[in-house]
Amino acid sequence: MSPDLWMLLAFAGLLIAGVPVAFSLGLSGAVGIVAGLSPAMLATLGTNTYNSVAKYPLIAIPLFILTGLIFERAGVAARLVRFAQALIGPRHGGLALVAVLVCMIMGGMSGSGPADAAAVAMVMLPSMTKAGYPRPFSATLIAASASTAILIPPSVALILYSIVVPGVDLRALFAAGLFPGMLAGAALLVPAWWLSKRNGWEAPGETERPPIGESFRQAIPALFAPVLILGGLRSGLFTPTEAAVVAVAYGVVVGLWLTRELGWRDLWALLGEAAVISGVVMLIIALAGIFAWAGTMLGTFRHLAEWVIGLSDNGTLLLVLIMLAVLLAGMLLDAISIYLIMMPILVPVMQHFGWNPVWFGILLAMNIAIGQFTPPVAVNLMVTTEVARVRLEQTVGWALVFVAAMASALALVVIFPQLALWLPELLGYNV
Repeated sequence: MSPDLWMLLAFAGLLIAGVPVAFSLGLSGAVGIVAGLSPAMLATLGTNTYNSVAKYPLIAIPLFILTGLIFERAGVAARLVRFAQALIGPRHGGLALVAVLVCMIMGGMSGSGPADAAAVAMVMLPSMTKAGYPRPFSATLIAASASTAILIPPSVALILYSIVVPGVDLRALFAAGLFPGMLAGAALLVPAWWLSKRNGWEAPGETERPPIGESFRQAIPALFAPVLILGGLRSGLFTPTEAAVVAVAYGVVVGLWLTRELGWRDLWALLGEAAVISGVVMLIIALAGIFAWAGTMLGTFRHLAEWVIGLSDNGTLLLVLIMLAVLLAGMLLDAISIYLIMMPILVPVMQHFGWNPVWFGILLAMNIAIGQFTPPVAVNLMVTTEVARVRLEQTVGWALVFVAAMASALALVVIFPQLALWLPELLGYNV
C-alpha cells in the first residue's frame, strides 16, 4: 500500500474513532512520514508545527474571537434586537425577520458563527417562544442566520483562507464576502416570513413596537462597529490584523463605559475564554502543518488534485462536484479544518480551470456556512438547540428549508461571479 494511502486511511480511521481533528491531522501526518519518508524525518514535527502558526495575519483570529465575546457580554445583541423590532414593527414573522437581521449585524463584529448563534439565541428565543414560534424553528432559523458570520467581514474563516491560498488579498476577500453574506441573509428572510404568515405565528397585535428614536440611540455603538472595521480597512488607516486590535479596544470602550454591562472582572474572564477558544483553533492549525508538510513531500495533494481534474474536462460540472463535497465536509467538520485539509488539493484544481481565487473562496465559505446548520454535526445548530432545550433531530425538517434557501443564494453567486467581485473591484483591491 502506498504512503499516500497509509496517511489518508490513518486520518479517516482516527476521525471515525472519535479522535479530535487536530490530533487526527498530526498523527496521520506522522504516519505518512514514517511510511513514505524516514522515521528520522519525525524530527521535523516541531519545526512544522511552529511554522504553521508563526504567521502574522493569524494574530487577527484570537483578537476577533475576543471581539465577539466582548460584544456578546456587553449587551449589544439586546440593543440590536430592540432597534430591529422598532424598524420592522409588529407583523407576522416580525421577530423571525429581526433574528436574521441581528445575526447579520453581529456577524460583522464576531466573525464566528457559533458565537453569533449563542449571543442572538439567548436574547431572541424567549421572545420568539412567547410569540408562538415553535422552539425547533426558532433554533434552526437563528443557527442558519448566524452562519452568515463566515461571509460578512470580519470572518475568521476568510482570514485563514487568505493564508493558505498564496497571493489572495484579505481586504478583497472581506469586501467580496459582504454582498453574498447579505444575499444569503435575504434568502433566509423569505421562508422565515412565509412560514410565519402561513402558520399565524406572532399576530400583529401581540407585540409592542419600541420607539425608533430611543432604540436607535441605544444601538448606535453596535451599529458603528462594522463601520469602524470596514471603514478603517478601506481608508488604509489600518491593516486587517490592526483592525482586530481596534475592534477589541472599541468593544472594551462600549462594554465598560457606554452600555456599562461589562466589568473589569468580566473582561478578565473573557480574556481566558478567548484564550481557550483560540488555543483550540491554533492547535488545529499547528498540527495540520504536519499533515500538510507530509502530504506535500509525498505528493499526496498533487495526486489527489490530478485525480479530481481527471474526473471531467467540464469545469462547471467539476465545480458543482467540489461544492457538494465541501457541503458534505461542512456537515461534519468546522470551517478551519475544512480549509486546512481541502485547500492543498483544491488550489491546483482552481489554478487549472482559471477560477478566480477570491470568488472561489467565497463559494467555499457559503458552502461551509450551509454546513454549519445542517445535521448531523451542525456546530451552530448544536449551540441554539442547547439554548432552546430541544433535540437536534427536531430541527431537521426546518433545516432543510433553510438549506434550500441559502443554496439558492449560492447558486446565484456561482452563476454570476460579479455578485462577489464587483465590490472589491470597485474599491480597487487586487482580485
